[in-house]
Amino acid sequence: MLLQLAPAFITFLLTVLFAPLLILTLKKLKLTQPIRVELPQDHQEKKGTPLMLGSVFFVGIFVALYYYTTSPIMLFLIATFILFSFIGFLDDFWKASKQDPGGVSGKTKLKFQFAFTILLLYVGIDLFNIDTSIRVTESLNIVLPYIIYLILITLFIVGTANAINFTDGMDGLLGMVAIPTYFFFFVISEYTEVKVFCLVMIATILGFLIYNLYPAKAFMGDTGSLAIGGTLSFLAIIENVEILIPILFIIYLAEQLSVIIQVAYFKRTKKKLFRFTPIHYHYGIKYGWSENMIVTIFAMVSWAACGICLIYYELFM
Repeated sequence: MLLQLAPAFITFLLTVLFAPLLILTLKKLKLTQPIRVELPQDHQEKKGTPLMLGSVFFVGIFVALYYYTTSPIMLFLIATFILFSFIGFLDDFWKASKQDPGGVSGKTKLKFQFAFTILLLYVGIDLFNIDTSIRVTESLNIVLPYIIYLILITLFIVGTANAINFTDGMDGLLGMVAIPTYFFFFVISEYTEVKVFCLVMIATILGFLIYNLYPAKAFMGDTGSLAIGGTLSFLAIIENVEILIPILFIIYLAEQLSVIIQVAYFKRTKKKLFRFTPIHYHYGIKYGWSENMIVTIFAMVSWAACGICLIYYELFM
C-alpha cells in the first residue's frame, strides 16, 4: 500500500507547486477562456480566466511513468491519457488563441476520438485479455459477436468520454465528480498499475482543485477533461464493469442526455425544455443554486453512485 501511496503523495505536492507557474504562463501567453454569450452574467465575469490548467495533470503522468517505466499496463493507461488530452489541447488552443468559444469542430474531434479509440482497443484487447462478454454477475455474462462488441464498445468509449467532457462547466465540478469514479476503479482493480494510476489521478486532481474551486483561478479545459473521459471510459472496459456504467457514470450521462434531449425537444417544439444545458447550468439559472451548491450536490451523487456500485460489485460480481 505504501508503494502505491508514494507516487500519489509526490504527485499531489508537485501539482500544488507547478500549478501556479502554469497559471502565470497561461496568463502571459494570453491563453484564456472565452465565454459563450448566452451564459448569464456571473459566467461572463469569468472571461479572461486562464484555460488549460488540466495540463498540470501531466505531472501525475510523469510520476506514474517514473515508477512503472516498463509496465505495458501503465504505458497503455498513459497513452490513453496523452491521446485524449491531445484532442482536448487542440480544442483549447483554438478557443484560447482565437477567443472562439466554439473551438475545433465537433466532427474533427470525433474523427480523432474514433481513430484513437480503435487504435487503443487494438492494443488493449490483447494486453488485458478482454473478451466479448458483458459481465452482469459472477455467473452471468452476455456474450456478443466480436464485431458487434467492437462497434458497441467503440461507441461507448467515445460517447462516455464526451459525456465526461460535458461535465467540465463549473468551477471544480468535473474534478469533484471524477474523484469518486477513480476511487471505484482503485478499489476493485486487481492490477497494481491501475490502482496506482487511479491514486495518481486522484492526487493530481486534488492538487488542481486548490486552484479550480470557486472562484477558479484557472480552468481545466478539454486538455484535462477529455483525458479524464478517455481514461475512465477505458477503465470501465479493462475492469469489465460496463453493466455498472448507468449508475457509476450517472452525472456524466445526465449532462450528456440533457444536451441531447434539449436539442431534440427544441427541434420538435421550438421551445427549450431546460433553461440551459448541460444540465448543471439549468439548476443555477432556474433555481438560483450557487456554483458551490451545484458542485457539492453533484459530487455527493457521484460518491453515492460509487458506493452503490461497490456494494453491487462485492455482492454479485
